[in-house]
Amino acid sequence: MSNMKNKPSTVLIVEDSPTQLMHLQHLIAGQGIETICVQSGEEGLHNAQIHLPNLIVLDIELPGMDGLQLCKLLSENRYTSMIPIVLFTHLNDTETARYGFLAGAIKYIPKDEYADDELLEVLRTKGLIASELNMA
Repeated sequence: MSNMKNKPSTVLIVEDSPTQLMHLQHLIAGQGIETICVQSGEEGLHNAQIHLPNLIVLDIELPGMDGLQLCKLLSENRYTSMIPIVLFTHLNDTETARYGFLAGAIKYIPKDEYADDELLEVLRTKGLIASELNMA
């Protein structure tokens, strides 16, 4: 298993709500993925550039730099532009989603009863966790 020698998968979570941050950390770490958790856009930018995670889960409503601004900065940065960004937000309108995709997000997930499943599906699609199809 040559993959064991590779750097473990890492997800950066940028979420200002401590409760939501803990929930996402538990959900993602429960899949065997290392997590880096921060609570502001500025911390997200800094940690993305230092750690170069495999994926970023980003809230839109953040203190200071908001998630859309951060998404745009990361997408335009030559070092972080290849990191997939998932917007995970309470905002559930098509205009905000459109801005999110224009800023560089690969997925827009409203925080609803399906959000966890959608996030896990993104992790599967990106090859960070095993597909459940193999288990059937």
